[in-house]
Amino acid sequence: MSYRVAVRALCEFTAKQGDLDLRFTPSPTAQEGMAGHQTVVSRRGPDYQAEVLLAGLYPGLLVSGRADGYDPEAKRLEEIKTHRGDISRIPANHRLLHWAQAKVYGWLLCAERGLSEIELAVVYFDVMSHAEHAFSEHYSAASLEQFFNQQCQIFLRWAEHEQAHRVRRDAYLEQLQFPYPSFRHGQRQLAEAVFRSARDGTSLLAQATTGIGKTLGTLFPQLKAMPGQELDRLFFLTAKTPGRRLALDALHSLRRGESNVPLRVLEHVARDKACEYPDNSCHGQSCPLAKGFYDRLPEARAAALEHAWLSHEQVKRIALAHKVCPYYLSQELCRWADVVVGDYNYYFDLGALLYSLTLLNEWRIAVLVDEAHNLVDRARSMYSAELDQTVLHNLCGTAPKSVRSALQRVGRHWEQLNRLQERDYQIYPQIPELLVAALQKAVTAITDHLSEQPDGNPRNLLQFYLDAMLFCRLSESYGPHSLFDATRQTEQGLSNDSNLCLRNVLPAPFLADRFSSAHSTTLFSATLRPAEYYRDLLGLPAQTQWLDVASPFSAQQLSVRIVRNLSTRYQHRDSSLAPICQLMAQQYQRQPGNYLAFFSSYAYLEQVRTAFTQRYPQIPSSAQTRHMHEGERQAFLDGFTLHSEGIGFAVLGGAFGEGIDLPGKRLIGAFIATLGLPQINEVNEEIKDRVEQMFPEANGYDYAYLYPGLQKVVQAAGRVIRTTDDQGVVYLLDDRFAQAKVRELLPSWWQLELLRL
Repeated sequence: MSYRVAVRALCEFTAKQGDLDLRFTPSPTAQEGMAGHQTVVSRRGPDYQAEVLLAGLYPGLLVSGRADGYDPEAKRLEEIKTHRGDISRIPANHRLLHWAQAKVYGWLLCAERGLSEIELAVVYFDVMSHAEHAFSEHYSAASLEQFFNQQCQIFLRWAEHEQAHRVRRDAYLEQLQFPYPSFRHGQRQLAEAVFRSARDGTSLLAQATTGIGKTLGTLFPQLKAMPGQELDRLFFLTAKTPGRRLALDALHSLRRGESNVPLRVLEHVARDKACEYPDNSCHGQSCPLAKGFYDRLPEARAAALEHAWLSHEQVKRIALAHKVCPYYLSQELCRWADVVVGDYNYYFDLGALLYSLTLLNEWRIAVLVDEAHNLVDRARSMYSAELDQTVLHNLCGTAPKSVRSALQRVGRHWEQLNRLQERDYQIYPQIPELLVAALQKAVTAITDHLSEQPDGNPRNLLQFYLDAMLFCRLSESYGPHSLFDATRQTEQGLSNDSNLCLRNVLPAPFLADRFSSAHSTTLFSATLRPAEYYRDLLGLPAQTQWLDVASPFSAQQLSVRIVRNLSTRYQHRDSSLAPICQLMAQQYQRQPGNYLAFFSSYAYLEQVRTAFTQRYPQIPSSAQTRHMHEGERQAFLDGFTLHSEGIGFAVLGGAFGEGIDLPGKRLIGAFIATLGLPQINEVNEEIKDRVEQMFPEANGYDYAYLYPGLQKVVQAAGRVIRTTDDQGVVYLLDDRFAQAKVRELLPSWWQLELLRL
C-alpha cells in the first residue's frame, strides 16, 4: 500500500525541533501572506515559475506539494515566507522547518528535471516594509536525496504504524459488542437511527429523555459504523464537564475491562485546566515544559498512543513524565486519536482546532453533539464580538505613541456614534463604515507595534487588540444573521461611554459548513422540539431527520398538573403569590420530601420565598442566589439528600434547571411558575423579525420566545424523574400551559391533568 503526504505535513512531522514558543508576535494574515507572495513573484524575471507542482516517490510513500517559485535560468528554487518586523525574532526551529521544506522541494525538482545540483533559497518578506531577506545555499542532488529519504523513512515508519493501528481498530469495532445484556427501552430505537444516519451520511436530531442512556446509545452505533464508512475520526462534543464525563464513562464501559483495546480515546480539556504553570508564559525561557518541547514530543506522543485511553489525567501523567506541556501534547494527540471528547468550541467556533484538522487532513468524520439544545446560545456567543469604550479611553492615555493616534481616531468615530444614540440601548441598521475603517487601522497599528516590541505590553492593550480583530473579522460577514448594537454605560450616571456589540442572533450561516464537512452528525437532547427550530437556527442540512425516542418512563411515574386559572405574567405577580404559596404548602404537607420551585427571575423568586416563609415558617427552604460560586452551588445541591425534606427556590434556566442529577428521594417534585419566556426586549424582538426575514414559513414569536422558554421548562421538569424507579409530581403554574399549542410542545409521554385552584 502506498501512502500520500503533503510536503508541509511531512516536514512538520519530521523536522520540528526546539522549544514551544507561543509569545504573542503578530503574524501576517492569510490575505497579507498571499499578497506578499505575489509581490515577491512580481519582482522576478519573465521566466520565473510560481507555484510549481511537484511530486515524488519513496518506496511506499507519495510526497507532493507546490514549491513557491523557481528560476530555471539560475537553477534557484525559492521557499517564500512572510513575516512582520524584526527578522531575528523568527524562531530557530521555524527556520529549520522552512529549510526542510525547501530541501524536500529541491530534491523533487532535481528528480523531475534531472538536475545534479540546485540553489535553494528561503526568502523572508516583511509585509510591513516590503523588504526581502534571502538566505541561500547550493546543494547537490545527492545530498538532497539523502535528506528526502531520511524524512520519508521517519514518516513512513509512523505511517505504517498508524495503518496497522487502523486495521486493528476497524477489526475491533466490527466485533464490538454492546456492554449490557439488553438495550434499555428506547435505547435500541435511538441506536438504530444513529447507525442508519452514519451509514447514509446524513444528520439526525434525536430527542430522548434522560434515563435511556443517550450517550451510550449514540456512541455504540457510531463506533460500529466507522469501519464500513471508512471514517477517520469521531468527535463527541459537549456543552459542560458532566457531559464529557458521561461520554468517557460510556466509552469505558465498551472496553469491558480490557486494557489493550485498539481504540484511541482522548479527553481534550481547556488550556486553563491543563496548564501546569499558569503564571508562566508559553516559551522556553519561561516555562520548563515549553523548553525543548518538540525535541521530546516524539517520545511523548508514542508513549501516549501506546496507552490509547487518554483521559486528561493520563495525558497529564505522560506529559510530565516526558517534561512536555500537557495541553499542547493533548492538542498534538488530536491528530492521532480515534475519538476526541471535548467542548463544542473545538469544532464549532471560528478558530476551531478539530474543524481545522478535519479540513487540513481531509478526514471523514462523524460528530455527536450532546445536550444539543445548548448549541444555539453557545454558537451565538462564538460569533459575537464586543468592545468597551472605557477600555479604549484608558488605552488612549497609556498606549505607545505609535498606536495612540490610531486609537484616538477610533475614539472620535465612537463619540460621533454616541451623539446619535437616543436610548440606553440601541440597535443600528448598519455598522458605521468609518468606525470599522478606523478600527481596522488601529488593529494594523497595534499589529505593527507588537511586531517591533513583542514584550512588556500591557494586558489591556492585548485584550483590546484581540477584541478589535474579532470585531473587524465578523464585520466582514455582517448580514441578517447578526445585529449591531450599542449599550450606554449608565452606572451611577458618571459615564457616557458605551459598549458596542456585533451580536449574532442566527448562527446558521456560520455553522452550516461545519455540518456539511462531517460525514454524519447526530445531535441529541431531551429537548429538541420542534425540529424545524433547530434545523433553521443551526444551519442543519434540509434532509436532517428528526426522531422522538420512546420514553422509558410511564405516565404513572410522573403526575403533571397544569393550574389553568393562575397567571404568572409580570402584571399579575403580586396576586399570584398567595395561591402559589398555598399550592406548594398543600403538596408538601400531603407528601413531605424534596422539591424544587422554579421562577422566571430572582426578583420573583424572592417575592414568593418571602411570602412563603412568612406563611409557612415550619417548611424548610433554601434558595439560589445571584452570583453563586461553585462551592455554594454544590452546597445547595448537597442539601437534597435521601433523608432531607424541604423546598429549594431556583431560577428557571439557571444552574439548577438542567444538568443536575437528584434521583429517587433526593427530588420528588417541581413547581414551575413561569413559561420561561425570554424578556420582551429589542434584541429578542429583532430575533423575531430576523427569523421571519430568513425563514418566511417560520413564526418569529415562537422562535424568539415560546420554543426557548418551553425548552427550559421541560429541562427543569426533567430533574424529577431520573430512573425507571422514580416517582414524582410537576406543577405547571400558569394558565398558558393549558393552551393546545403549548401542550403539543411538551413531552408526548406526559399525561397532563388540568386543575383549578
